[in-house]
Amino acid sequence: MIIENKQYDQERAFYGSRGLTMKRCRIDGPLDGESAFKECENICVEDTYLNLRYPFWHDHVLKIKNCEMTENCRASLWYSDHIEIENTKMHGIKALRECDDVRILNCDIDSPEFGWMTRNIFMKNSKAVSEYFMMRAENLRFENVTFQGKYSFQYMNNAYFENCTFDTKDAFWHSKDVWVKDSVIKGEYLGWYSQNLVLENCKIIGTQPFCYCEGLKLIDCEMIDTDLAFERSHVDATIRSSILSIKNPYSGRIFANHIDEIILDDPKARAEIQMLEQ
Repeated sequence: MIIENKQYDQERAFYGSRGLTMKRCRIDGPLDGESAFKECENICVEDTYLNLRYPFWHDHVLKIKNCEMTENCRASLWYSDHIEIENTKMHGIKALRECDDVRILNCDIDSPEFGWMTRNIFMKNSKAVSEYFMMRAENLRFENVTFQGKYSFQYMNNAYFENCTFDTKDAFWHSKDVWVKDSVIKGEYLGWYSQNLVLENCKIIGTQPFCYCEGLKLIDCEMIDTDLAFERSHVDATIRSSILSIKNPYSGRIFANHIDEIILDDPKARAEIQMLEQ
C-alpha cells in the first residue's frame, strides 16, 4: 500500500501494518496521537514530517529517507531492527534505543541520550549533538562522523571509528575493545577505566586522559594540552608530539617526542618512559 500527501494525528494510526510506503505526509495534528507505526513490518517512510511521540516502536525492516523528526518526536525508534535512515533530521530526545542492525547515512542528529543499548550500528557522513551518546551500545562502525556533547560512548563494547571528530567529555569510559583511527578527540578525562582501547594516528586534546586503563595502545598519536596522562594505566604508546605531564603509569612503554614533567610518586608506577627528542 502506498500513501501520499496525507496528514495523520490519531493514536496508533498504522498499528500492525505490513508492506506500507508513505511519501510526503505529515504525522502531526491536534489529536496528538502517539505510536503511529507501532508493531509494523516492511515500512518505508519518505519525505515525511514527524511531530508526534514514539512513531517507530517494535518495527521490523524499516526505511526512513529525507524525513524530519522534530523535538516533539521524542523516543522515535525503540525496540526495532533492520533499520535504514538516510538524509534525515532526528531532533527528538532519546531518538534511538535498544535497536539492532541500524544504518545511519547523511543524518543530522540532535538528541540527548541517543543510541543507548543499540547493537550493530553503522553511521557515516553524519553529525550528532547529544549527551550520554551511545551508552552501552555494541558493535559500532562510524566513518566521517562529527560529534559534540558530553559523556559519549560509555560502557560501549566492540567499536571502530575512522575519520571522525569528537568534541566531548568523559568519552569511552568503561569501554571495551574500541579502535579509533585518523580522528580528532577533544575532551576531558578521556578513556578512563577502558579495556583494550586503541588509538591510531589520532589527535588527542584535553586534560587528564587515559587513567585507570587496561590494554591501552596509542600508535603515532599527537597529544595537545594533555597533562597528568596515563595515571595507573597499563599502556603502550608512541606519541609524535610533546606532553605536558605524565603521572604514575603502572606498566608498559611510553615514547614521546618530549615530556615537560614526569610524576612518579606511586611505587607501583613502573612503566618505561622515554623521550624521543633528547
